Amino acid sequence: MKIILLYGGKSPEHDVAILSAFSVISAVYFDYYQVQLIYIDKTGQWVKGPLLTEAPETDEALRLTWDPTGNVVEGFSGRVISPGDIKEDNAIVFPVLHGPNGEDGTIQGFLETLDMPYIGAGVMTSACAMDKIMTKYILQAAGIPQVPYVPVLKNQWKENPKQIFDKCEGTLLYPMFIKPANMGSSVGITRAENREELQNALQEAYRYDSRALVEQGIDAREIEVAVLGNADVRTTLPGEVVKEVAFYDYNAKYIDNTIQMAIPAEIPEEVMKKARDYAKSAYTMLGGSGLSRVDFFLTNKNELFLNELNTMPGFTEFSMYPLLWENMGLKYGDLIEELIQLGKKRYEQQAAFE
Repeated sequence: MKIILLYGGKSPEHDVAILSAFSVISAVYFDYYQVQLIYIDKTGQWVKGPLLTEAPETDEALRLTWDPTGNVVEGFSGRVISPGDIKEDNAIVFPVLHGPNGEDGTIQGFLETLDMPYIGAGVMTSACAMDKIMTKYILQAAGIPQVPYVPVLKNQWKENPKQIFDKCEGTLLYPMFIKPANMGSSVGITRAENREELQNALQEAYRYDSRALVEQGIDAREIEVAVLGNADVRTTLPGEVVKEVAFYDYNAKYIDNTIQMAIPAEIPEEVMKKARDYAKSAYTMLGGSGLSRVDFFLTNKNELFLNELNTMPGFTEFSMYPLLWENMGLKYGDLIEELIQLGKKRYEQQAAFE
């Protein structure tokens, strides 16, 4: 069977997607699969690369090059294609795309239109989980605890910034965290200690989205649970992002690699159970399939608040999701195999509906 690895993308998380894609390829069982590279560059160009029968040596090989005249170029090269050209039989798509146009339902809808099986969540789940404001509303209805928040639309802020500041300061206390509604990997997220910083933080968030979320900052540990499955949902023991600074930004997570993780997290057993139960409930409520990573805040009073649900978590060599499953005894390669089978099963079940 062929795995069509769809990676890169136009979002600011392009480089993270390449690192994730390289880790996936390195773990694929090439005795059973071939991997077709489909690279989406930062301009949105789709490039079909070689059909791999073994993993490349470095992730740089995945930054496919091509000559617009059609001539072959040195290194891992490819040819520009139309998106619909990826369709073929006996293949499954692994969309290793983070952020907008990758895990927000856009690419999932495209693959549904092509009638191709793919790994991960469907259109509705991807769209809702990617949108931080929508996720808040859905999980609030499910009774899952979250930190206080204020959604802020860009046009509202432009029309009456004082009203927005008054609403945020009347509802929340400093420090606050300001996030674009549709972005991941800490892109565009800023911590604000006062009104001036709040104003600058909103301007930063609006570089990425017209909707922003202002959240109450709390002194808490970051606990994460990995979820796997379709109808039969499994969860891992929680892991912890061990903080050395108040806030880890994009560079700390993916460029400098300064994050330390404790797997499993050193937390009371009852907190572990509650985190796994909340993770499963959130996943089910959002209609999850395939995989997700569910992130929580844990206060010093052992209060849990669900932060977000990530339908296509990072798959780099130091990402929490595969490491959590490794701790449960599921090797990276076996995890990829399970995701392939879950994607095929979901496709077959959908095809059976009239």
